[in-house]
Amino acid sequence: MEERIVITGMGTVNPVGLTVEETWRNIVEGVSGVGPITLFDASDLLVQIACEVKGFEPTNYMRPRDARRRDRFEQFALAAAREAMESAGLEVSEENADRIGVIVSSAIGGLNSLQEAIFTVRDVSSRRVSPFLIPMLMANGASGLIGIEYGMRGPGMSVASACASGADGIGMAWMMLRAGVIDVALAGASEATITVTGIAAFDRLGAMSRRNDDYSMTPQPFDKNRDGLVMGEGAAVLVLERESHARARGANILAELAGYAATVDAYHVTAPREDGAGGAAAIRAALKAARVNPDEVGYINAHGTATQLNDAAETRAIKAAFGDLAYRIPVSSTKSMTGHMMGATGALEAIFCVQAVREGVLPPTIHYETPDPECDLDYIPNQAREAKIEVAISNAFGFGGHNAVLVVRAYH
Repeated sequence: MEERIVITGMGTVNPVGLTVEETWRNIVEGVSGVGPITLFDASDLLVQIACEVKGFEPTNYMRPRDARRRDRFEQFALAAAREAMESAGLEVSEENADRIGVIVSSAIGGLNSLQEAIFTVRDVSSRRVSPFLIPMLMANGASGLIGIEYGMRGPGMSVASACASGADGIGMAWMMLRAGVIDVALAGASEATITVTGIAAFDRLGAMSRRNDDYSMTPQPFDKNRDGLVMGEGAAVLVLERESHARARGANILAELAGYAATVDAYHVTAPREDGAGGAAAIRAALKAARVNPDEVGYINAHGTATQLNDAAETRAIKAAFGDLAYRIPVSSTKSMTGHMMGATGALEAIFCVQAVREGVLPPTIHYETPDPECDLDYIPNQAREAKIEVAISNAFGFGGHNAVLVVRAYH
């Protein structure tokens, strides 16, 4: 029987908090991270709102020279990794460095650095492009920098599966740990796509809310009047360990990562299968891997982007996977508060599942007003709910038809 994989540390930087504690407090209170874009002049864009990380000062986590040589998504990842390492009480030594992996993903990588370099070539000169451009834009940049920062010499990589990247990265680490390849992994994701190019590109897909003047009720996952996602940014990193390793070093075990599974719709490059079959298959497979019965699941953190297609398809996926039980399982979309952090969202939502089983509180879906007949589950509208649960699952579905599901269980 495979060894249990446990979670011993967590860290995050996101639109509603710069630590796990601050973030969870604001999530439970239903605090929205949406506001006008301040990172650049968005006045010429049709979308002028986003969920930006607020109050983040990279020099609190690294030297000013290093901060200038790192893209924003890399800065976020290093900050989240530091908190995760400190909360886990994990120390890297010559003896254990080869047995610690870093799987910190990004769907898009250093988009801002790439955009600025293109502007520089166009407006100034190709000779003025930063010599650090490639390390700043490559999607594995965050993973590599974390390994360098702490001297971790085990497997290091970034999984790119669109908005499922964070969950898939955690799942990849889970598989490596179960296989005995490593004893510890830092796993998660980071993203910083609130740029002119990022906002314009996603808007052209018809995926984004344009409520620039009245953004107090957007995004609205699962609501009949939902009109699209709000882009977010940030990072989340978890420390995963083989149970025997965590117990041997006296670590504080937060929860068990009990299962993971991934599927692909094989249907469309951006749209989900309308019947939710791919997502349902991933949920079933993840529960099977975790040896969890459907009636044991007490909470689902939904992908819940607030787009018309995604929310309806995910609702069908949940009903296909759970049958009549689906109507008795609380579901919420924390993207109603954090916005859609692209590849990083799945990692942050895994943290929310850990907190839900530990604290006995289920996060709400804020901005929920008008029920949609196609979305008819219990979405924990507007207020957090106290509930003692043992198992929570996190759905992360991405462009390309990628579906990833994580199963978090209370640790006893």
